[in-house]
Amino acid sequence: MSAPLLEVKNLRTYFKTRNGTVKAVNDVSYSIERGRTLGIVGESGSGKSVSAMSILRLLDANGYIADGTVTFDGRDLATLSTQEMYHIRGNRISVIFQEPMTSLNPVFTIKKQLSEPFIIHQGMSKKEAAEKSVEMLRSVQIPNPEAVARQYPHQLSGGMRQRVMIAMALSCKPDILIADEPTTALDVTVQAQILRLMNEMQKENGTAIMFITHDLGVINEMADDVVVMYCGQVVEQAPASLIFADCEQSHPYTEGLMFSIPRLNDDRSKLDPIPGAVPHPLDLPKGCKFAPRCKYCTQKCIDEEPKLEKVADGQLVRCFYPSKSERRSPSHGEITVNN
Repeated sequence: MSAPLLEVKNLRTYFKTRNGTVKAVNDVSYSIERGRTLGIVGESGSGKSVSAMSILRLLDANGYIADGTVTFDGRDLATLSTQEMYHIRGNRISVIFQEPMTSLNPVFTIKKQLSEPFIIHQGMSKKEAAEKSVEMLRSVQIPNPEAVARQYPHQLSGGMRQRVMIAMALSCKPDILIADEPTTALDVTVQAQILRLMNEMQKENGTAIMFITHDLGVINEMADDVVVMYCGQVVEQAPASLIFADCEQSHPYTEGLMFSIPRLNDDRSKLDPIPGAVPHPLDLPKGCKFAPRCKYCTQKCIDEEPKLEKVADGQLVRCFYPSKSERRSPSHGEITVNN
Protein backbone atom coordinates (compact mmCIF):
# COMPACT_ATOMS: atom_id res chain seq x y z
CA MET A 1 0.00 0.00 0.00
CA SER A 2 1.37 3.41 -0.99
CA ALA A 3 1.92 6.24 1.46
CA PRO A 4 -1.17 8.44 1.95
CA LEU A 5 -1.32 11.72 0.06
CA LEU A 6 -3.20 13.28 2.97
CA GLU A 7 -3.14 12.09 6.58
CA VAL A 8 -5.27 13.65 9.30
CA LYS A 9 -4.08 12.50 12.71
CA ASN A 10 -5.69 13.17 16.12
CA LEU A 11 -7.33 16.34 14.81
CA ARG A 12 -9.20 18.47 17.32
CA THR A 13 -11.05 21.54 16.03
CA TYR A 14 -12.84 23.69 18.59
CA PHE A 15 -15.05 26.76 18.48
CA LYS A 16 -15.25 29.34 21.26
CA THR A 17 -18.81 30.44 22.01
CA ARG A 18 -20.48 32.50 24.73
CA ASN A 19 -21.77 29.33 26.36
CA GLY A 20 -18.51 27.37 26.21
CA THR A 21 -16.13 25.57 23.87
CA VAL A 22 -17.71 23.40 21.18
CA LYS A 23 -15.56 20.38 20.32
CA ALA A 24 -16.75 20.08 16.73
CA VAL A 25 -13.98 17.64 15.78
CA ASN A 26 -12.60 15.62 18.65
CA ASP A 27 -9.58 13.37 18.01
CA VAL A 28 -10.31 12.44 14.39
CA SER A 29 -7.88 10.48 12.21
CA TYR A 30 -8.13 9.30 8.61
CA SER A 31 -6.04 9.23 5.45
CA ILE A 32 -6.51 9.37 1.67
CA GLU A 33 -4.27 7.80 -0.95
CA ARG A 34 -3.71 9.20 -4.41
CA GLY A 35 -6.36 8.04 -6.87
CA ARG A 36 -8.78 6.81 -4.18
CA THR A 37 -12.06 8.14 -2.81
CA LEU A 38 -12.80 8.51 0.89
CA GLY A 39 -16.47 8.83 1.76
CA ILE A 40 -17.40 10.65 4.98
CA VAL A 41 -20.96 10.10 6.20
CA GLY A 42 -23.01 11.06 9.22
CA GLU A 43 -25.89 13.27 10.29
CA SER A 44 -25.78 17.07 10.29
CA GLY A 45 -23.60 18.27 13.15
CA SER A 46 -21.39 15.20 13.18
CA GLY A 47 -18.26 17.17 12.21
CA LYS A 48 -17.92 16.06 8.59
CA SER A 49 -17.62 19.50 7.00
CA VAL A 50 -15.62 21.00 9.89
CA SER A 51 -12.99 18.28 9.61
CA ALA A 52 -12.71 18.97 5.87
CA MET A 53 -12.53 22.76 6.32
CA SER A 54 -9.86 22.25 8.99
CA ILE A 55 -7.63 20.72 6.32
CA LEU A 56 -7.60 24.02 4.41
CA ARG A 57 -7.91 26.12 7.57
CA LEU A 58 -11.15 27.66 6.32
CA LEU A 59 -12.69 28.08 9.76
CA ASP A 60 -14.84 30.82 11.24
CA ALA A 61 -13.09 33.47 13.32
CA ASN A 62 -13.95 31.69 16.57
CA GLY A 63 -12.68 28.32 15.30
CA TYR A 64 -9.19 26.93 15.74
CA ILE A 65 -7.21 23.70 15.51
CA ALA A 66 -6.47 22.79 19.12
CA ASP A 67 -4.37 19.72 18.39
CA GLY A 68 -3.39 17.20 15.75
CA THR A 69 -1.66 17.23 12.38
CA VAL A 70 -2.84 17.51 8.77
CA THR A 71 -0.01 16.13 6.65
CA PHE A 72 -0.28 16.76 2.91
CA ASP A 73 2.52 15.65 0.63
CA GLY A 74 4.94 15.61 3.59
CA ARG A 75 3.96 19.04 5.03
CA ASP A 76 1.79 19.77 8.06
CA LEU A 77 -0.87 22.19 6.80
CA ALA A 78 -1.77 23.14 10.38
CA THR A 79 1.58 24.91 10.73
CA LEU A 80 1.80 26.71 7.37
CA SER A 81 1.44 30.46 7.04
CA THR A 82 -1.59 32.05 5.39
CA GLN A 83 0.53 32.95 2.35
CA GLU A 84 1.68 29.34 1.96
CA MET A 85 -1.91 28.14 2.19
CA TYR A 86 -2.89 30.45 -0.69
CA HIS A 87 -0.74 28.33 -3.03
CA ILE A 88 -2.48 25.15 -1.89
CA ARG A 89 -6.12 26.24 -1.73
CA GLY A 90 -7.84 25.96 -5.09
CA ASN A 91 -4.65 24.74 -6.72
CA ARG A 92 -3.51 21.49 -5.11
CA ILE A 93 -6.56 21.04 -2.87
CA SER A 94 -9.93 22.23 -4.17
CA VAL A 95 -13.36 22.32 -2.56
CA ILE A 96 -16.86 21.99 -3.93
CA PHE A 97 -18.88 23.80 -1.28
CA GLN A 98 -22.34 22.72 -0.21
CA GLU A 99 -24.10 26.03 -0.93
CA PRO A 100 -23.00 27.61 -4.23
CA MET A 101 -24.88 30.90 -3.77
CA THR A 102 -22.74 31.80 -0.75
CA SER A 103 -19.56 30.71 -2.54
CA LEU A 104 -19.99 32.69 -5.75
CA ASN A 105 -19.55 36.47 -5.75
CA PRO A 106 -22.85 38.07 -6.86
CA VAL A 107 -21.20 41.13 -8.46
CA PHE A 108 -18.88 39.27 -10.86
CA THR A 109 -19.76 37.27 -13.95
CA ILE A 110 -19.27 33.51 -14.05
CA LYS A 111 -16.44 33.95 -16.58
CA LYS A 112 -14.53 36.34 -14.32
CA GLN A 113 -14.82 34.01 -11.32
CA LEU A 114 -13.91 30.90 -13.28
CA SER A 115 -10.94 32.67 -14.87
CA GLU A 116 -9.40 33.56 -11.51
CA PRO A 117 -7.79 30.18 -10.67
CA PHE A 118 -6.33 29.91 -14.17
CA ILE A 119 -4.78 33.39 -13.93
CA ILE A 120 -3.53 33.07 -10.33
CA HIS A 121 -2.35 29.46 -10.23
CA GLN A 122 -1.50 28.69 -13.86
CA GLY A 123 -0.33 32.09 -15.08
CA MET A 124 -2.73 32.29 -18.05
CA SER A 125 -3.63 35.53 -19.78
CA LYS A 126 -7.18 36.86 -19.41
CA LYS A 127 -8.07 35.66 -22.91
CA GLU A 128 -6.68 32.16 -22.33
CA ALA A 129 -8.43 31.96 -18.96
CA ALA A 130 -11.75 33.05 -20.48
CA GLU A 131 -11.50 30.35 -23.18
CA LYS A 132 -10.60 27.75 -20.56
CA SER A 133 -13.56 28.84 -18.42
CA VAL A 134 -16.00 28.16 -21.24
CA GLU A 135 -14.32 24.79 -21.80
CA MET A 136 -14.80 23.89 -18.11
CA LEU A 137 -18.47 24.91 -18.22
CA ARG A 138 -18.94 22.66 -21.22
CA SER A 139 -17.22 19.76 -19.38
CA VAL A 140 -19.82 19.88 -16.56
CA GLN A 141 -22.67 19.61 -19.08
CA ILE A 142 -23.82 23.25 -18.97
CA PRO A 143 -25.76 24.03 -22.18
CA ASN A 144 -24.72 27.12 -24.16
CA PRO A 145 -21.61 27.73 -21.99
CA GLU A 146 -20.58 30.88 -23.88
CA ALA A 147 -23.80 32.64 -22.83
CA VAL A 148 -23.70 31.28 -19.25
CA ALA A 149 -20.15 32.57 -18.84
CA ARG A 150 -21.40 36.13 -19.37
CA GLN A 151 -24.15 35.80 -16.74
CA TYR A 152 -24.16 36.52 -12.99
CA PRO A 153 -24.83 33.89 -10.28
CA HIS A 154 -28.37 35.14 -9.53
CA GLN A 155 -29.33 34.51 -13.16
CA LEU A 156 -28.66 30.78 -12.83
CA SER A 157 -30.65 28.04 -11.14
CA GLY A 158 -29.30 26.29 -8.04
CA GLY A 159 -28.24 23.26 -10.07
CA MET A 160 -26.45 25.44 -12.64
CA ARG A 161 -24.62 27.33 -9.88
CA GLN A 162 -23.52 24.04 -8.35
CA ARG A 163 -22.13 22.91 -11.70
CA VAL A 164 -20.21 26.20 -11.95
CA MET A 165 -18.70 25.49 -8.53
CA ILE A 166 -17.72 22.00 -9.65
CA ALA A 167 -16.11 23.41 -12.80
CA MET A 168 -14.16 25.89 -10.66
CA ALA A 169 -12.97 23.16 -8.29
CA LEU A 170 -11.80 20.95 -11.14
CA SER A 171 -10.14 23.75 -13.12
CA CYS A 172 -6.59 23.32 -11.81
CA LYS A 173 -6.69 19.50 -11.76
CA PRO A 174 -6.09 19.34 -7.98
CA ASP A 175 -4.28 16.56 -6.14
CA ILE A 176 -7.19 16.40 -3.68
CA LEU A 177 -10.81 17.32 -4.30
CA ILE A 178 -13.00 17.88 -1.24
CA ALA A 179 -16.61 17.49 -2.34
CA ASP A 180 -19.02 18.69 0.36
CA GLU A 181 -22.51 17.54 -0.70
CA PRO A 182 -21.66 18.37 -4.34
CA THR A 183 -24.79 16.91 -5.92
CA THR A 184 -27.46 18.04 -3.44
CA ALA A 185 -29.08 20.59 -5.77
CA LEU A 186 -28.86 18.45 -8.91
CA ASP A 187 -31.44 16.14 -10.43
CA VAL A 188 -30.51 12.47 -10.76
CA THR A 189 -29.49 12.60 -14.43
CA VAL A 190 -27.16 15.57 -13.92
CA GLN A 191 -25.89 13.99 -10.71
CA ALA A 192 -24.88 10.88 -12.65
CA GLN A 193 -23.05 13.05 -15.21
CA ILE A 194 -21.16 14.94 -12.49
CA LEU A 195 -20.15 11.75 -10.69
CA ARG A 196 -18.94 10.31 -13.98
CA LEU A 197 -16.93 13.49 -14.63
CA MET A 198 -15.30 13.24 -11.21
CA ASN A 199 -14.44 9.58 -11.82
CA GLU A 200 -12.90 10.41 -15.20
CA MET A 201 -10.83 13.23 -13.68
CA GLN A 202 -9.67 10.87 -10.95
CA LYS A 203 -8.53 8.25 -13.46
CA GLU A 204 -6.82 10.84 -15.67
CA ASN A 205 -4.99 12.80 -12.96
CA GLY A 206 -4.81 10.40 -10.02
CA THR A 207 -6.84 12.84 -7.93
CA ALA A 208 -7.78 11.80 -4.40
CA ILE A 209 -11.39 12.64 -3.55
CA MET A 210 -12.94 13.27 -0.15
CA PHE A 211 -16.68 12.88 -0.65
CA ILE A 212 -18.88 14.27 2.14
CA THR A 213 -22.57 13.44 1.84
CA HIS A 214 -25.72 12.18 3.49
CA ASP A 215 -26.49 10.11 0.39
CA LEU A 216 -25.34 6.59 1.16
CA GLY A 217 -26.23 5.51 -2.38
CA VAL A 218 -23.64 7.94 -3.78
CA ILE A 219 -21.06 6.75 -1.23
CA ASN A 220 -21.72 3.14 -2.23
CA GLU A 221 -21.11 4.06 -5.86
CA MET A 222 -18.13 6.40 -5.42
CA ALA A 223 -16.12 5.52 -2.31
CA ASP A 224 -13.25 3.09 -1.83
CA ASP A 225 -13.14 3.68 1.92
CA VAL A 226 -15.74 5.07 4.33
CA VAL A 227 -15.49 7.05 7.56
CA VAL A 228 -18.65 7.24 9.67
CA MET A 229 -18.74 10.25 12.03
CA TYR A 230 -20.94 11.05 15.00
CA CYS A 231 -20.65 13.94 17.48
CA GLY A 232 -17.25 14.98 16.18
CA GLN A 233 -15.74 11.49 16.38
CA VAL A 234 -15.03 8.67 13.97
CA VAL A 235 -17.24 5.79 15.09
CA GLU A 236 -16.33 3.44 12.24
CA GLN A 237 -13.80 3.29 9.44
CA ALA A 238 -13.67 0.51 6.84
CA PRO A 239 -13.52 -0.27 3.12
CA ALA A 240 -16.81 0.55 1.38
CA SER A 241 -17.18 -3.07 0.30
CA LEU A 242 -17.29 -4.03 3.98
CA ILE A 243 -19.50 -1.17 5.19
CA PHE A 244 -22.23 -1.94 2.67
CA ALA A 245 -22.01 -5.72 3.08
CA ASP A 246 -23.79 -7.68 5.77
CA CYS A 247 -20.57 -7.93 7.77
CA GLU A 248 -20.33 -9.54 11.19
CA GLN A 249 -19.12 -6.42 13.02
CA SER A 250 -20.09 -2.77 12.85
CA HIS A 251 -21.03 0.22 14.97
CA PRO A 252 -24.76 0.38 15.93
CA TYR A 253 -24.93 3.85 14.35
CA THR A 254 -23.66 2.46 11.03
CA GLU A 255 -26.16 -0.36 11.35
CA GLY A 256 -28.91 2.22 11.91
CA LEU A 257 -27.86 4.18 8.82
CA MET A 258 -28.00 1.00 6.73
CA PHE A 259 -31.46 0.10 8.05
CA SER A 260 -32.75 3.56 7.09
CA ILE A 261 -32.00 3.01 3.38
CA PRO A 262 -35.04 1.96 1.27
CA ARG A 263 -34.38 -1.11 -0.87
CA LEU A 264 -36.40 -2.68 -3.69
CA ASN A 265 -35.95 -6.19 -2.29
CA ASP A 266 -36.89 -5.14 1.26
CA ASP A 267 -39.86 -6.96 2.79
CA ARG A 268 -40.22 -4.49 5.70
CA SER A 269 -43.52 -2.60 5.81
CA LYS A 270 -41.72 0.60 6.91
CA LEU A 271 -38.20 1.94 7.37
CA ASP A 272 -36.45 1.59 10.71
CA PRO A 273 -35.12 5.09 11.56
CA ILE A 274 -32.62 5.89 14.32
CA PRO A 275 -34.63 7.23 17.30
CA GLY A 276 -33.94 10.60 18.91
CA ALA A 277 -31.60 13.33 17.71
CA VAL A 278 -27.91 14.21 17.81
CA PRO A 279 -27.14 15.68 21.27
CA HIS A 280 -26.21 19.34 21.67
CA PRO A 281 -22.43 19.79 21.33
CA LEU A 282 -22.27 21.58 24.70
CA ASP A 283 -24.23 18.82 26.45
CA LEU A 284 -22.68 15.57 25.24
CA PRO A 285 -23.19 12.29 27.15
CA LYS A 286 -20.46 11.19 29.56
CA GLY A 287 -19.84 7.78 28.00
CA CYS A 288 -20.56 6.66 24.45
CA LYS A 289 -21.95 9.63 22.52
CA PHE A 290 -24.45 7.38 20.73
CA ALA A 291 -25.67 5.67 23.91
CA PRO A 292 -28.90 7.72 24.35
CA ARG A 293 -30.09 6.59 20.89
CA CYS A 294 -28.69 3.05 20.88
CA LYS A 295 -31.01 0.05 21.36
CA TYR A 296 -28.02 -2.04 22.45
CA CYS A 297 -26.91 0.44 25.16
CA THR A 298 -25.76 -0.96 28.53
CA GLN A 299 -24.72 0.73 31.76
CA LYS A 300 -21.08 0.41 30.63
CA CYS A 301 -21.90 2.49 27.54
CA ILE A 302 -23.39 5.21 29.75
CA ASP A 303 -20.47 5.28 32.19
CA GLU A 304 -17.47 4.79 29.89
CA GLU A 305 -16.42 6.06 26.46
CA PRO A 306 -15.26 3.35 24.04
CA LYS A 307 -12.06 3.70 22.02
CA LEU A 308 -11.75 3.36 18.27
CA GLU A 309 -10.27 -0.13 17.93
CA LYS A 310 -9.48 -2.59 15.18
CA VAL A 311 -12.07 -5.36 14.89
CA ALA A 312 -11.11 -6.78 11.47
CA ASP A 313 -8.61 -6.21 8.69
CA GLY A 314 -9.00 -2.56 7.68
CA GLN A 315 -12.00 -2.03 9.98
CA LEU A 316 -12.05 0.18 13.09
CA VAL A 317 -15.11 0.50 15.35
CA ARG A 318 -15.74 2.68 18.42
CA CYS A 319 -18.05 0.34 20.39
CA PHE A 320 -17.91 -2.05 23.34
CA TYR A 321 -20.12 -4.49 21.42
CA PRO A 322 -19.04 -4.44 17.75
CA SER A 323 -20.21 -8.04 17.11
CA LYS A 324 -23.74 -8.03 15.70
CA SER A 325 -24.46 -11.55 16.89
CA GLU A 326 -23.35 -10.70 20.42
CA ARG A 327 -25.42 -7.54 20.83
CA ARG A 328 -28.49 -9.18 19.29
CA SER A 329 -28.27 -12.19 21.61
CA PRO A 330 -30.76 -12.79 24.48
CA SER A 331 -27.92 -12.56 27.00
CA HIS A 332 -27.05 -9.03 25.82
CA GLY A 333 -30.72 -8.08 25.94
CA GLU A 334 -30.72 -8.82 29.65
CA ILE A 335 -28.12 -6.10 30.32
CA THR A 336 -29.51 -3.54 27.88
CA VAL A 337 -30.63 -0.22 29.39
CA ASN A 338 -34.06 0.97 28.26
CA ASN A 339 -33.46 4.45 26.81
